[in-house]
Amino acid sequence: MAISKEQKTRLVEEYRDWLKQSDSLVITRYEGLSVRDISELRAAIRETGGEFHVIKNTLAKIAFEEEGREWEEGVFTGPTAFGISFDNPSSLASAIKDFAEEFGMIEIKSGYLEDRLMTVEEINALAELPTMDEMRAKLLQTILAPATQLTRLLAEPGRMLAGVLKAYSEKESAAEAA
Repeated sequence: MAISKEQKTRLVEEYRDWLKQSDSLVITRYEGLSVRDISELRAAIRETGGEFHVIKNTLAKIAFEEEGREWEEGVFTGPTAFGISFDNPSSLASAIKDFAEEFGMIEIKSGYLEDRLMTVEEINALAELPTMDEMRAKLLQTILAPATQLTRLLAEPGRMLAGVLKAYSEKESAAEAA
């Protein structure tokens, strides 16, 4: 079904908006995925705060040209879709990589991190990074570790004194009972 020139213009604008607003973009080839499979992938990506959209290759090329973005040769051939992240690049890459490993019907072709063109290997490496929440938790744990150790250190003499007093009182109680 052919689409009108107006619809094409709207799609190019939408693609351009995705390129401007996203912090990462993963370009994929989906082959043989059912509607249910795509829905599952979309749900997994939505949980990361991202989106997954099937695109028109010729219109995507126009959007990339208008935004001054490069692309690798052969990226815009065959059934193509964008995985788009607005605030969690590693989770997006991880969701797509996990889906590809599980179902094998989706292939990562290329992508962007901000304005930087990425290879498939770089996207796979990005997928292995911890999420922002995990990084924040590790940072907080690292920051709090010295304070926790200091608290234990300061509390230890009091704990030892309490143990000595308890042992002394038990010893006197035993002596009085005898």
